[in-house]
Amino acid sequence: MTELWDDRAQAYRDSKTHAEGADLDLVVEWCAPGPGRKVLDVATGGGHVARRLREQCCEVVTTDRSRGMKPDVVSRAEDLPFADGSFDCVVSRIAPHHFADVRKGVEEMARVSNDVVVIEDTLFSSDLHEEAEKLRDPTHVRNYTEVEWVNLLTGAGLEVEQRQLHEKVHPLEDWLARTGCEGEEAERVRELLADRMTGDGTAWTDVKIVLKARKSQR
Repeated sequence: MTELWDDRAQAYRDSKTHAEGADLDLVVEWCAPGPGRKVLDVATGGGHVARRLREQCCEVVTTDRSRGMKPDVVSRAEDLPFADGSFDCVVSRIAPHHFADVRKGVEEMARVSNDVVVIEDTLFSSDLHEEAEKLRDPTHVRNYTEVEWVNLLTGAGLEVEQRQLHEKVHPLEDWLARTGCEGEEAERVRELLADRMTGDGTAWTDVKIVLKARKSQR
């Protein structure tokens, strides 16, 4: 599966959906950027969070399992090669739905943070949506509900301080092309997402959840 991500790397770097939006602004804000703040960006993808944080003088280390994404460290989220408490903030944006073991990934993020963990991902909406996601992208594992996210974070020894939902609009053809989904599979994806399409059928919407959690002092 890593080879798939290597091939997609430039498409994700160029993706406006990932490169902008109120959800990205919120993720950056909740990382509390500033000079000298040490941040780990897990599954950095196109590097949009890291870029914004570096612009605000953070010391950012990026990881990704795909070399094509050009991370500082090639690593799975479930096995981060850093000592406990190495970073002031650990962040992962629109990536955990790809983690083979999301519980382990969240536990690793909590382990290497000495303070804050910030996560954004797509909120679970329906089994039809999940089927569409997997058809479009075979690396998709699953999306999670808000309750599941809170449980994952608290189970990793974190206290959820803030959470917000953001609706995201995806131009359909760009979204399909980013993973090379075409032909019969693309038609089936359109059918599965029919209830989430915009009026003219050129885009569809999902909901992102952004959570900020802190290491428990108990």
